[in-house]
Amino acid sequence: MLYALRPLAFALLAALGSAAHAQAAAGTAAALDAAVLDALDLRIAAAAPRVIEWRRDIHAHPELSGREVRTARLVAEHLKRLGLEVQTGVGGTGVVGILRGALPGKVVALRADMDALPVEEATGLPFASKVRASYRGKETAVMHACGHDGHTAILMGVAEVLQGMKARLPGSVKFIFQPAEEGAPDGHDHHDGAATPAWGAKAMVEQGALKEVQAIFGLHLTGNLPLGVVGYRSGPLMAGADSLRIRVQGRGTHGSAPWSGVDPILASAQVVVGLQGIVSRQLNITQEPAVLTIGAIQGGNRDNIIPDSVEMLGTLRTFDEGMRSEAKQRIATTAQSIAAASGAQASVSFGPTAYSVTNNPPALTEAVLPALKLAARGRVTEIPKVSGSEDFSEFQKAVPGFFYLLGATPKGKEAATAPTNHSPAFDINEDALAVGVRTLSVLALDFLGRP
Repeated sequence: MLYALRPLAFALLAALGSAAHAQAAAGTAAALDAAVLDALDLRIAAAAPRVIEWRRDIHAHPELSGREVRTARLVAEHLKRLGLEVQTGVGGTGVVGILRGALPGKVVALRADMDALPVEEATGLPFASKVRASYRGKETAVMHACGHDGHTAILMGVAEVLQGMKARLPGSVKFIFQPAEEGAPDGHDHHDGAATPAWGAKAMVEQGALKEVQAIFGLHLTGNLPLGVVGYRSGPLMAGADSLRIRVQGRGTHGSAPWSGVDPILASAQVVVGLQGIVSRQLNITQEPAVLTIGAIQGGNRDNIIPDSVEMLGTLRTFDEGMRSEAKQRIATTAQSIAAASGAQASVSFGPTAYSVTNNPPALTEAVLPALKLAARGRVTEIPKVSGSEDFSEFQKAVPGFFYLLGATPKGKEAATAPTNHSPAFDINEDALAVGVRTLSVLALDFLGRP
């Protein structure tokens, strides 16, 4: 998942800590007993060093989507030591832990994702990843470049904290540790029209991870919000995502005589340029924003040989289903028409990655916001829509779900210029981990404590 929050960071600090924030947070005192909060904070303080240790261990041993075997084992062993009911192999390598409170009540779920990315780390951390793995037929470096190591460690900490409060817990908490948030596991990524097996959140939902759950909460760390600041939004928060593949078929020939063939490289270059006109000139972006990016282009292997074909990979981000459908149709029409003008042919396919909009229900957002402000000690701000995507949206299709961002600007960095998620230099301030434990714990306690 990738964020575009840097411009927001400049304006945040002036808005935080205001009287309005303080009053809103203070107004929730009745919702969560002071004794409960005191007990919670003592347990968080005790668990914080272990949370950091878990994060560093997971960071040093990253695993690609669908291969989170070591991470899942670490999580499952921890949950079993706590005495939770544990299910493994859910949706692939997913783990579900169930904490049943001593008192009757509802069921709430908390989610963390576990997978890493094919990125070579450039942080210089003493626990930096040295892991390499095969990805799409090539050896690649692997790195936790999106904060999932922190998410997993945070939720392990929440499980420990809430288990220690089991005697006063009404209802049950499901801890969902999800694989493959970053996309289809290697080998699932095909565009030949065949059905793609479910993965990630969708696979976990299909296999019953949300059975009996009334609501689910999740967070995402980002270096582009100040440390400890919670960013939220009611309604659409993060964009829906569609991966796309365009294959331009020409006719190979010698580079000295391009007229004797059909040059798919030239046609592809024109397609790339033409596609940019879809968002800038054809979609009504006054209604909702959209982003169309070509991120990879491959064709040819020698300077004097025009190849037969070129392949492009890209991503479409939208916040509206109607605009999403229109954009996909226009992408196909544009690519095919431009290629045909050069004597080539273009085929366009979408998937397997196809995430819906991460959409926070207004009613749930309004209900949890006081507790969120209390948990974050008033450091909560409404943020603009984010063009990155999250398959937390699959959980939100099944039950009401609330997702938020947590600022973790590294020490010595500024939120406005810190390396973004998916950067080789991405890192977090580990002080944010305890804030993550507190916010998720309070949200769970608040939800279970309400009628």
